[in-house]
Amino acid sequence: MPTPLPPLRTAPLTPARWPDLEDLFLARGCAQARTCWCMYYRRSGEPVVPAGQRRADLNHDAFQALVDTSHFTGLLAYEGSLPVGWLSFGPREDFAKLARSPVMKPVDDLPVWSLICFVVRPTHRGRGVARALLAAAVQEARQRGVTLEAYPVDKPGPLEDDTLWFGPASLYTEAGFTEVARRKPERPVVRLTPV
Repeated sequence: MPTPLPPLRTAPLTPARWPDLEDLFLARGCAQARTCWCMYYRRSGEPVVPAGQRRADLNHDAFQALVDTSHFTGLLAYEGSLPVGWLSFGPREDFAKLARSPVMKPVDDLPVWSLICFVVRPTHRGRGVARALLAAAVQEARQRGVTLEAYPVDKPGPLEDDTLWFGPASLYTEAGFTEVARRKPERPVVRLTPV
């Protein structure tokens, strides 16, 4: 079992911290993250990729442009100065694809902040990075007075890394989230209103 990490520092992604996100996403074992660049759920459909350009580059540039506006997009986790994790979250309306998803479409009209995905440096997986990021997200929600909503994976047994973008249901249960909907057997919708 991997050794737990000492307490991690977390910080919102800002234009000044953009190189840290790039460092994390460009790490060996993070290929999916550096293809998506946290844009997949922010769009309703697939973007038109101009000839000669890669979708990954289009996503990179679009997400960097969004971060450059200082719009809140999520939290980074650091071990010392090394970026070891990322949690993409924010107001549900920032993630246009959720409205079309049969699993993640709105449960009701309550304004929520959606927790979309975790990225953890492969060398740090299984060591509490996602737990630290979720705790920081709960603190951020408490300060902003918002309800958090997440779409975890609820399967028995060990989960493969490529199914853990949303996090396992147990992570949210431990943090006090409660189920508010389940439209697919292995995908609950959970919420927490921090007080």
